[in-house]
Amino acid sequence: MFGDFNKQGISSTAPLLANSSEEAPVLSPLVPISSLGGSKGEDQKQKAVTKPKTVQAILKGIKQSPKKVNLVAALVRGMLVKDALMQLELTIKRAAKTVYQVIHSARANASHNHGLDPERLIVAEAFVGKGYFKKRISFHGCGKSGTILKPECRLTVVVREITPKEEADIARLRVHNFKKLSKRERRLVPHQLIETTPVWGRKNKSSVQNFSAA
Repeated sequence: MFGDFNKQGISSTAPLLANSSEEAPVLSPLVPISSLGGSKGEDQKQKAVTKPKTVQAILKGIKQSPKKVNLVAALVRGMLVKDALMQLELTIKRAAKTVYQVIHSARANASHNHGLDPERLIVAEAFVGKGYFKKRISFHGCGKSGTILKPECRLTVVVREITPKEEADIARLRVHNFKKLSKRERRLVPHQLIETTPVWGRKNKSSVQNFSAA
């Protein structure tokens, strides 16, 4: 067979490879060089080590106005996740429960699925988008009727781990005197601003102590 190719003027390297003791492997241009050196187990280990920078959670079909949900989302935007959940537990808004559930789900996704530290997570983004506006009949007097719109929205929360520089800034703000802080800095330490002393009877406290001492 190879003799026929040589008679026709066609050269072939098959006889050379057959006679040689070691066959040199030919690299394919479609296979990257980095993938040839490592094994399959090392690639899987490398994929398991890599962590995403951001993790998100989305809730669709919220039966509330986007403007009302965005008021609560803007309250915790930029906070630490543990402080944001604490703030939402004390917020008297109907949308606070919805935002709490989405932030809690985003923290669970980050810690369970991607191995991020839940204590070092921060609410990087929290934005609201419009959903469907359902039309319903609104009955009026004299046999007349109109339309009423029931809006829906969707909430997206993106969390990420804080950098060492941001962690140092938060530690510095926790021991600050809180006299001149920006709006972003006040969000990082919200629990430090909560009043812990009783409000009622504060003016009469000194007079009561003097009366009891006399």
